[in-house]
Amino acid sequence: MNIKIRNAGVTLGINTILEEVNIDICDKDKIALVGRNGAGKTTLLKAIINNDLFEPGVGDDKFSITTLGKFTIGYLEQIAFKNENVTLIDEVRSIFSNLINMENRINNLVAEMNNHNDSKIILEYTETLENFKLLGGYSYQKEYESLLKKFGFTEEEKQKKIKDFSGGEKTKIALMKLLLTKPDLLILDEPTNHLDITTIENLESYLKDYPKTLIIVSHDRLFLDNIVNVVYEIDYGKTYKYIGNYSNYEIEKEKRYEKTLKDYEYQQKEIKRLKSIYERFRFKPTKASMALSKLKQIERMDLIEKPRIEDTKTFKTNLKEITNPSKIVMNLKNLAFGYDNILGQINLEVIRGMKIGIIGENGIGKSTFLKTIAKKISPISGEVEYGINLNIGYFDQTLAMLDNDNTVLEEFRNYLPNISYEEARRALGSFLFKNEDIDKKINVLSGGEKVRLQLCKILYSKPNVLILDEPTNHMDIISKEHLENILKDYPGTLIFVSHDRYFVKKLASYLLVFNKNNIEYYPYGYTEYEEKRKEERDNLSVKKDAKKAKTIVNPYNLNKEIKNIEKEITNKESEINNLKNELYQKDVYSNYEKVAKINNLIESYNQELNELYEKWENLSSLQN
Repeated sequence: MNIKIRNAGVTLGINTILEEVNIDICDKDKIALVGRNGAGKTTLLKAIINNDLFEPGVGDDKFSITTLGKFTIGYLEQIAFKNENVTLIDEVRSIFSNLINMENRINNLVAEMNNHNDSKIILEYTETLENFKLLGGYSYQKEYESLLKKFGFTEEEKQKKIKDFSGGEKTKIALMKLLLTKPDLLILDEPTNHLDITTIENLESYLKDYPKTLIIVSHDRLFLDNIVNVVYEIDYGKTYKYIGNYSNYEIEKEKRYEKTLKDYEYQQKEIKRLKSIYERFRFKPTKASMALSKLKQIERMDLIEKPRIEDTKTFKTNLKEITNPSKIVMNLKNLAFGYDNILGQINLEVIRGMKIGIIGENGIGKSTFLKTIAKKISPISGEVEYGINLNIGYFDQTLAMLDNDNTVLEEFRNYLPNISYEEARRALGSFLFKNEDIDKKINVLSGGEKVRLQLCKILYSKPNVLILDEPTNHMDIISKEHLENILKDYPGTLIFVSHDRYFVKKLASYLLVFNKNNIEYYPYGYTEYEEKRKEERDNLSVKKDAKKAKTIVNPYNLNKEIKNIEKEITNKESEINNLKNELYQKDVYSNYEKVAKINNLIESYNQELNELYEKWENLSSLQN
């Protein structure tokens, strides 16, 4: 497949969202679309799906959209649950309805062959069985079972109805269904939202090996780094192409800006020089022709546009001047937290200045733990001993602490009633709420604006302990980086939950890892945690390989064993072909008992053949 878009724009209502889109989508590309919130990333995705949204852009090239080959497009918003009363397993299996119908038809044909003497039934059976195999009939169950496991769904949850899952879990199910359809062009808009780190890593692994074309919009830098090979940036309505992953894009973008600026400045100097020559000599008869040639030189130039300074506007705050609390900020003694049931129990001493990152699967108590130590809910048992002079700032990822009926200004002043009107305006202005913005109702704000408002309230109160639950949700990459820098220099105590690995890696000096059965404390950051996890996986893999080598290779010669298996594979394939040929013999296809027996043998031999291939792959890997 191939899509080529040249000089395309998109206007929605009276607003021009995109002015000059030039993009190539080639077979097996893994493309990232990046840009500030509101730059038009989602709009471009929708226009790629529905080309009617495109119109001629403002560039010099002719507007055109060229597509080669037939292809299917998969987009998360296109998937909906027709009936939320079905179970998870039935919803997932619905993707394979064609294969399931074929499987049922094969079983019915076997029953018919035992009762009727009809060569048409035999022929249909043979053809259906062959198509079933070609379409992945022997592997589709393993495929969806593997993906269910990777997305963290348990055996018990397979029988749970769709309506009983949370919104985040439903998004995961919809994403999983989309992946299983394997469209030729897979389009994902913020696929890591609502996913925990383990699931993000599993999704990342899946998408790395995705055999078709992929376009991703994401603010997860590590996710993009590990997957994409092309980056398109949208800036001021125009697209810019970069080859490589996200880190390479950042480097090349800076180089491109510096080069374009130098080229522009050089050209402007040259234009100034040529104009100066023209002005000096244009009235001298002997030099007029030469002077005029300088103007023509300028006219023939391919003028370079001055590169725009990147839109890096973001919020500002100063957290350096805070009151120091006691050395021990919190002492968690046998703290059991939860609502009706205990979700976790922990002993932990939090020392002033610690930056503790909390990671783990969804739904196992991370947010509840933060609410407990932030005094929003009571412990089930145990206690939290708080130090003196604490000023706790708590950020709730649900933004439930905002009153939708308030204006931005009212919300800020209700939280900080002693702040004057002018000081409140200045504070909100530093978080990009200008003029008429402060009179907007909370209910009309975007997710990103609500996050900025809540952070503005919390940070302006100069807390010496910050408890943050997923603060980077709804933030674009520039805002994330700015918040990281603020929190990195923050002299107070920081305890935060995040599924953004880059964010955790940059900020956390200590980790709390929430598992289903326990909470583990690590006196180091995410980079060392990842390294130790890799060591454990490598050691486990080495032990498995050693065990495999010991049980399979010794005392046999490895090469000899591989050659023996290759002979077995050849023989087995020959036996299967012979059996298939027998099905077309008159004395066989007219005898249903013989047909059934031969088909059972073919199926059995195919399973044996798969086992031989797997054994051959395992042994071959030991040769290196």
